[in-house]
Amino acid sequence: MRYLLQILFIALLAGTSQAEPLEDMSQSELKQRLSEIDNRLAQLARSTLRSGVGPIGYRSFPTSDATQPNWIEIDLPASVPVDQIILVPTIWRNSQTNFHSDAFPPAFRILNEQGELLAEVRTTEKDLPRIAPLIVPTFGQTAAKIRIETDSLSRRAFDGNFILQFAEVLVFSGTRNVALRQPVRASRSMPYDIDGWHTRFLTDGSLPYQMHAAAGAPSTAYLSPPSFPRNKMATLSIDLQRSFPVSAIHLHLIELGDTVPQAQTIGMGMPHKLLIEGANQANFSDARQLLEVERSSVFDISPVMRWNLPETSCRYIRLTAIKPYLYNHRGQDKQRIGFAEIEIYANGSNIALGKPIKIDARLRDRNRPVAALTDGRNTHGNILPQLEWLEQLAERYELETQRPLITAELERRYASQKSTVRIMSWLFALSLAVVIIVVLVERNIRQRAIFRTREQIAADLHDELGANLHAIGMLGDLVQKAQHSPERLTKLLQRMWEITDRTGRAARYCVNMLEDKQRFVDLAENMRRTAARMAADLDHELTFEGESLLTQLSARKRIDLFLFYKECLTNIIRHSSATHVTTHLTIHSKHLELIITDNGSGLNGDIPSSLKRRARILGGHVSTSTHQPSGTHIQLRLRFRRRLRSAPNTQG
Repeated sequence: MRYLLQILFIALLAGTSQAEPLEDMSQSELKQRLSEIDNRLAQLARSTLRSGVGPIGYRSFPTSDATQPNWIEIDLPASVPVDQIILVPTIWRNSQTNFHSDAFPPAFRILNEQGELLAEVRTTEKDLPRIAPLIVPTFGQTAAKIRIETDSLSRRAFDGNFILQFAEVLVFSGTRNVALRQPVRASRSMPYDIDGWHTRFLTDGSLPYQMHAAAGAPSTAYLSPPSFPRNKMATLSIDLQRSFPVSAIHLHLIELGDTVPQAQTIGMGMPHKLLIEGANQANFSDARQLLEVERSSVFDISPVMRWNLPETSCRYIRLTAIKPYLYNHRGQDKQRIGFAEIEIYANGSNIALGKPIKIDARLRDRNRPVAALTDGRNTHGNILPQLEWLEQLAERYELETQRPLITAELERRYASQKSTVRIMSWLFALSLAVVIIVVLVERNIRQRAIFRTREQIAADLHDELGANLHAIGMLGDLVQKAQHSPERLTKLLQRMWEITDRTGRAARYCVNMLEDKQRFVDLAENMRRTAARMAADLDHELTFEGESLLTQLSARKRIDLFLFYKECLTNIIRHSSATHVTTHLTIHSKHLELIITDNGSGLNGDIPSSLKRRARILGGHVSTSTHQPSGTHIQLRLRFRRRLRSAPNTQG
């Protein structure tokens, strides 16, 4: 049920939130949108790529068959609500097209351990090629395992074979990447090890980007001078100033990509074996090991080293270089230790920010202050939370994709305007007045028609689909309460099926309602059925005066009148807490009046915008008043341009 509602909600949003086509926007609107994009881009993180050597990600065994099934499974530490999954593409550098994604699947599904669908993605030309991460929302659905599967592969740039590959997969529960360094399995892994490519590199936290925020002054990374003896263990300790439930640590390594090629491989100052301890005593007499990590090659290291930790309460954090990083200084190996930033996380926040660092005197360098370890900045500026950073990269891609389209449309219009000016210069004396009048009249008519059509379609989508979705949700709640009543459960499920079927048909034909002359031929019967379905749990009375005249209304009037009535019922059910509703519809040869009264909480004099819009489309007037001692009185009055043929009144 939850998944069905999500699919219907997404379909509703897709139908009503569609971006306005560029050709329908005015020139001033295009310029304003371009300015908004530029202003926003100035606030977003830059898409700065890594350099040097290191882990890349995962790639499957190549095949010549584009439909070869492939899957990847990631174990999560526990069953957790998954809010979004971020897929980072493998990035390929092409001499003609610069950087772009390589072998990103055009279509794939994401499932949990029970085989339940969390998301289904089909990429478009807008989505690919891209270097930015792709964010897939999963709406907090629970999972203990994530499975990505596809039978639709892309060619890799290297040799044209079909493969499945990603640089990284991140699974966020809240702001925490619960997939970090978790076990990964794949259906078609390489039968031999390839440097930089392995299933473990899919969740190692290593991304192909450098963190480059839009704000903040650059900070020089801390690096100890080459004077510390190699046979003594260097230590850094951070005083968090009170005890915190520490759950993660991030080590930002020193940026070495400022020269081309790099002077040194990544990992300068990072010990080959590092011990991280936590304690509540300043002398670490109660020290507890939080993490011990050892690297054996450049593929065990990345610009930002991230680990999730078992939650441990501690005030002091100590880093000890068990196997130091050695630097040859004047023919002797000297120990050096250094980082761009040390982040300690508790409850989703970096609690090490601005905290004091304690080190040995021989580790001090006046040109590289120790305070840089906790100043919240790197070589490029501010350090962002990982999720925020990736979301900004994804947003930047979307905006940078839009910008050239807007620029091209503006240039096209400028060119068109210049051409028009040249033509008008030849005909100005004879036809200027006529041309201006024709252009203005046609533009006004076209804009009015477009506006009215859009307004009608938007109202239909909102009133028809929105009401049905709400009804499905309410019935879902009743289903939960009726689990032990088979008879009532069967009736509720039947009603849910009917509404779902009606919703599907409404979604298919909503845009063509204006041409559908057979819809709501028997308006009174449609209103009775809808009232019986939606107001089943309310005491409801529905009466008609002049029912036979309803068939003389146009198809468009019947549709809009029905949707107005349905929206009134939806608002009463959602917001009023009413127990009794009466409806009376009176139609005469020259006018129509619809009165709906409930005993609910009232509207406080405010008319819902959806009712105002529907009344405007009908060409009528809607008013509300408080019904004593409680409740709301809604009145719709509509006058006809042509007189309806007299007919005997009927009572329904």
